[in-house]
Amino acid sequence: MQLQQLAYFVAVAESRHFTHAAERMRVAQPSLSKQIRTLETELGAPLFSRARGNVTLTPAGEALLPLARRMLADAETARREVAELAGLRRGRVRLGATPSLCAGLLADALARFHRDYPGVELLVEESGSRDLVRDLARGQLDLALIILPLQSSDPSLVTEEILRENLVVASPPGRNKPYMRIEDLRGRPLVMFRRGYDLREATLAACRQAGFEPRFAVEGGEMDAVLRFVEAGLGVAVVPSMVLDGRPGLAGTPLAPPGLRRTVALAHRKDVEPTRAAQAFRATLLFYLVEAAHHGSLPEGIELICAD
Repeated sequence: MQLQQLAYFVAVAESRHFTHAAERMRVAQPSLSKQIRTLETELGAPLFSRARGNVTLTPAGEALLPLARRMLADAETARREVAELAGLRRGRVRLGATPSLCAGLLADALARFHRDYPGVELLVEESGSRDLVRDLARGQLDLALIILPLQSSDPSLVTEEILRENLVVASPPGRNKPYMRIEDLRGRPLVMFRRGYDLREATLAACRQAGFEPRFAVEGGEMDAVLRFVEAGLGVAVVPSMVLDGRPGLAGTPLAPPGLRRTVALAHRKDVEPTRAAQAFRATLLFYLVEAAHHGSLPEGIELICAD
């Protein structure tokens, strides 16, 4: 007895017509009829009465129908569960993240996920929040770590706030002040990120709110390039505090209260349910953050928001 034979049997039983059942199952009618006859031979009893062109179930057919439906349903459930498990083992997560997060705490979370799910492919897109939101909307990413608030509200996204981080003024170590004000950047050469970076927009907005236009020493860089330019003495830059970990050639000066802070959120499309692999990555990331916060190992200037 084969599942395909049972599927053909149920189709005929429900349509009470061999030709209609064949059309429903997308198979030639003679092939369907042959499989039904084979099933009847294996069971040792006719399943349908074909008198005068009418197709009705025999007592044996009546007895088999609920069993066949249950067997087909169980087979479909098993197929889905195995497919989901196999998908998680062999699936992929397309993750977007800002450069500061890639250079900071994301690497450890990715390492933990890879350890727990070694067969899941990880694809990481490093870019500014605007570009990541665009890629999410286009279906090119499953999840993205972006910076709030967005420059424009996007009702197609679900955002989950997870972290707050302080922004500091990065400069070569020396006679650094205990803190700086945004006004202290007036006239100082700045190393500025390329267009599309939320850090660029945040810095420009803060300077303009303080009543001046910043002076650029160099602009257009990615995160690593900006930090290297600052190390080389080209100017200072406003960056998240976490990216200075492991860079002895740089010092971070806090900005005076209220300072500058930003919120990191995990985002996905509202109209698309995240895959099981993406859901597993979210759980791994949040668990890692909660554990790091509990042990006091989050980078300086980071505050955990979401702790579920």
